[in-house]
Amino acid sequence: MNRTINSAKIVAMLFLALALGGGNAAAQEKEAFTPERFAALQRQGALILLDVHADWCSTCARQQVILAEYRKQHPKVPLHILQIDFDRQKQYVRQFKAPRQSTFILYQGKKRVWFSVAETSPAVIFEELNKAAAVHTR
Repeated sequence: MNRTINSAKIVAMLFLALALGGGNAAAQEKEAFTPERFAALQRQGALILLDVHADWCSTCARQQVILAEYRKQHPKVPLHILQIDFDRQKQYVRQFKAPRQSTFILYQGKKRVWFSVAETSPAVIFEELNKAAAVHTR
């Protein structure tokens, strides 16, 4: 029964994340990670968040709610979110040295500016994204 409750919570959080995500700007929509897209964004000097994600991960679900809220509160931040599937894209999980799902890796162009594992504090996530966005938009 506890598993059912946890699954129900995860489904509710994912629904909330989708509802809050809205779809403000194309740069803020999540995309599946491909090395070609990542390289193109790096060449453009874009602000890129690699999100090592697993559908079954409750921490990942909480992070999605936080990212959706961030997008809602900061619609003009040109943040590109590339989602690496923890279960299906193991080569990239290893390449970026993600120790587990729920890892965030933030880049400004080719420079890695933040690496986080299992962070679920909205204040911390917002602070790191805002710090990178401020530098990025100068």
